[in-house]
Amino acid sequence: MNYSETLNWMFSQLPMYQKQGASAYKADLSNTLLLAKHLNYPEKKIKTIHVGGTNGKGSTSHLLASIFQEAGYKTGLYTSPHLKDYGERIKINGIDIPEEFVVHFINANKKFFEENQLSFFEMTVGLAFDYFRQENVDIAIIEVGLGGRLDSTNIIQPMVSVITNIGMDHVQFLGDTLAKIASEKAGIIKAKTPVVIGEYLQETQPVFTEKALEMQSEIYFASDEIQETYPSTLLGDYQIHNKKTVLQTIRIIQSQGEFFISEKNIKDGFWKVIENTGLQGRWQQLGENPRIICDTAHNKHGLEIVMKQIQREDFAQLHIVLGMVNDKNPHDVLPLFPKNAIFYFCQPNIPRAMPAEELKQKAHVFGLIGNAYHSVTEAYQAAKNNAAKTDFIYIGGSTFVVAEIL
Repeated sequence: MNYSETLNWMFSQLPMYQKQGASAYKADLSNTLLLAKHLNYPEKKIKTIHVGGTNGKGSTSHLLASIFQEAGYKTGLYTSPHLKDYGERIKINGIDIPEEFVVHFINANKKFFEENQLSFFEMTVGLAFDYFRQENVDIAIIEVGLGGRLDSTNIIQPMVSVITNIGMDHVQFLGDTLAKIASEKAGIIKAKTPVVIGEYLQETQPVFTEKALEMQSEIYFASDEIQETYPSTLLGDYQIHNKKTVLQTIRIIQSQGEFFISEKNIKDGFWKVIENTGLQGRWQQLGENPRIICDTAHNKHGLEIVMKQIQREDFAQLHIVLGMVNDKNPHDVLPLFPKNAIFYFCQPNIPRAMPAEELKQKAHVFGLIGNAYHSVTEAYQAAKNNAAKTDFIYIGGSTFVVAEIL
């Protein structure tokens, strides 16, 4: 199989949460452990930092990777989902995994995958660990896919575990209270391994503290310990929390003595994060006059911050290109959007997308008025056609909406 055929086989034949939702979620690590054994345990041969949480995992992971790169270390970065190409999920020093490596890995292990019915995510995690081992990276930043305790990435023994924050998301898998979700996320805390908590709430702090005590792990609450950070080219208001989380994590790494990271490395890593890692879709400007911003925030916790940031912008009229997936509860997030905006409802091109007309009807209940469009591109074009130079266009609601624009 060539690269295109390999990706088609991975995407279509096996369940994948990104496309299918609940049917792809496996509450079990047995397949991942089986794959690790088959690959001769590549995850045990690399140093890692594990990053979980509800929001901010991607930004935090990229900031950490950028700092290690600035310090001169060969840095692996595993994140999900991708925005444009599958290779974005697995990078070394900001460069996507080569297509040839993906093709060879899948072809070489296809029989094993089929016999054991491995999921898309399990295969991809195995691919990342194997690639990082073969390339002999100095450090790999590993982002949790979904949850924590039962996520396929949770077979690593990291130098530090990081949990950015807890919000109400993926409740069908992780639980319907913040404490239950926190308990699942806290599953990445390993024995005698320091853990950094980015943000906490009254309901979640005791969960983290208790788990850390049980695992004999030192726990650090970044929001309490870190007061000042450095400027970054990531401009979303929510990045202040991510930067504190990253700085606390780096302080622990510095104290462990295995890596030398200077203040200049940290400062440059913050400022050059987009240049170093290729991160996209975080309060990213796509145009001026009218100002056009896209952002991958897609749940209540993330969208609350983004909507507040939009309201501080100076514009005559707000236009919002909005799409969602059908396993999100729109009643949680639609009330966050301003009623005085003009909406362009759209359906991202994935199987679990919510139809644009359905989203339009649900939004109408909350006083959000606009038209439904057949595609993200069509909705975006309509917004640009209607907007004056003094207006503001926001594109969001789903990672997949932003992906299609980029």
